[in-house]
Amino acid sequence: MLRSIAFAAAVLTMATTPSFAATHCRDAHGKFIKCAEKKPAKPVRCKDTKGKFAKCGAPGAKPA
Repeated sequence: MLRSIAFAAAVLTMATTPSFAATHCRDAHGKFIKCAEKKPAKPVRCKDTKGKFAKCGAPGAKPA
């Protein structure tokens, strides 16, 4: 019984440790490096036939 409680406590501490949840990135040589941050996607802007910014759902609007 004591062994099962100790095992459960060890599993709980390993599951809640942030190092296991963090993603690891490796370079071409297999060494750990800092992961590149993902850049947010640029919002799509549309222009009308006259070249002015317009809503993308408007008639004649095309992505710029």
